Amino acid sequence: MAISSGISGALFFSPFFMLVVGLSPAQAVGAGLLTEVFGMGNGLRLYVRQKVVDYRTARGLLIAAVPAVVAGALIAHAMPGRTLKLVFGGGLIALSVLILAGPAIARRGTGSQTRPRQHEDSLLVAADGTEYRLPRCSRAPGILLAGFGGALTGVISAGLPELNTTQMILRCRTPARIAVATSVFTLAVTAVAGAAVHALAAEPAWHVVQWSIPGVLVGSWIGSRVAKYLPGPMLERVLGVLFLAVGGLVLVLELGA
Repeated sequence: MAISSGISGALFFSPFFMLVVGLSPAQAVGAGLLTEVFGMGNGLRLYVRQKVVDYRTARGLLIAAVPAVVAGALIAHAMPGRTLKLVFGGGLIALSVLILAGPAIARRGTGSQTRPRQHEDSLLVAADGTEYRLPRCSRAPGILLAGFGGALTGVISAGLPELNTTQMILRCRTPARIAVATSVFTLAVTAVAGAAVHALAAEPAWHVVQWSIPGVLVGSWIGSRVAKYLPGPMLERVLGVLFLAVGGLVLVLELGA
């Protein structure tokens, strides 16, 4: 589901590791990123073979995202566990609202914005022969959002792909398939940096991660192949509601403790 929609896989793993397995918040975030490295890495390989990654845009996003995720991971380990849980729950709710509001904002944007002139577009041809026009787009706002998303990913293991995918589709008018693939590429590289910092800052929960790797390898293989066939808006709504519920549960359990 994460590979198909361009949403962080750690949004699934970190809450489970924290609430069900019983890992500390920082350990759960680190284990979520470690699991994500394997899932996103495999999905990325397939997207690269499909030739649907916009490398020019990805390079700009990585300039800000990689150092930001390192800083975010260090901040996560410096935070008290209770504070990190509250930040995690609040961040999850904020991201779910962004996911749920995205399709409506996109519809309004489509009706109010004019498409750039064709000679300003660049052309990306996928391996299956599909041609995608990529309108030129100001890089500075995207880089700033990538930096913020990278820091958020280091702290709560999610945020970068949600912000990247949303801003590419809404602001830059990038075709959804290209936006998702480019976002997955950016996240795969960034997650390696974040997971490495978490692994160095504390003992990695390998006893948990090793059992999630087979699942994400199979799931990412399926997700990257069915992405262009799934009804994206419906999938995003389902995930948005799910993450909203999980974020609320984290806050309720922590505030009620």
